[in-house]
Amino acid sequence: MTKLTPKNAKKFILDNTALMAPPHVPEVLLHLADEAHDLWLRTEEELAEIGLPPPFWAFAWAGGQGLARYVLDHPGTVRGKRVLDFASGSGLVAIAAMKAGAAEVIAADIDPFCATAIALNLEANAVVVEFLGADCVGSDDGWDVVLAGDVFYDKAFADRLMPWFADLRARGAEILVGDPGRAYLPRTGLQPLAAYEVPVTRVLEDAEVKRTTVWRLA
Repeated sequence: MTKLTPKNAKKFILDNTALMAPPHVPEVLLHLADEAHDLWLRTEEELAEIGLPPPFWAFAWAGGQGLARYVLDHPGTVRGKRVLDFASGSGLVAIAAMKAGAAEVIAADIDPFCATAIALNLEANAVVVEFLGADCVGSDDGWDVVLAGDVFYDKAFADRLMPWFADLRARGAEILVGDPGRAYLPRTGLQPLAAYEVPVTRVLEDAEVKRTTVWRLA
């Protein structure tokens, strides 16, 4: 069996996804896994056998859909600004930010397969975004806005994020978070901007709709 690598991932992604619009963000096209593909049914062990980390890039998660919707509906949030889409996954939020008029968008994700998935999704939407395949927690490249969809699913990760977000906010960056009620969303320091009922995949979320809130770090 040929092991997948970021260099030969393009064919795998095209073979295991379909080009479609997420239900809450019809303006954007993404290569996503759906019922016609078994990617979302494979266990982490099965994926590891072919060399693939969990393919978060193959799904339009509720937090990202809500955040992308907010940015498209409120383009002044990003228009003319330098934007970081943190933990970008499929690139959904980054693409939405470019469509809303951002001057520059960096899509950051530590999964090297995201580079290929995002490149395919950028091509489908005819936008240009820079990919950053590094852990940027704790760094500061002068972004005006940081967008983070669905990042509070793990306690250790959340504990790393909040001091970084707070430092960026203190020097003037806007921090917006899209979250569908994940366990480790901070209970203080966040201001709600909008809430959406986002259609999701029951296999992934144990629900067909997730109430998703867009928060601003106060």
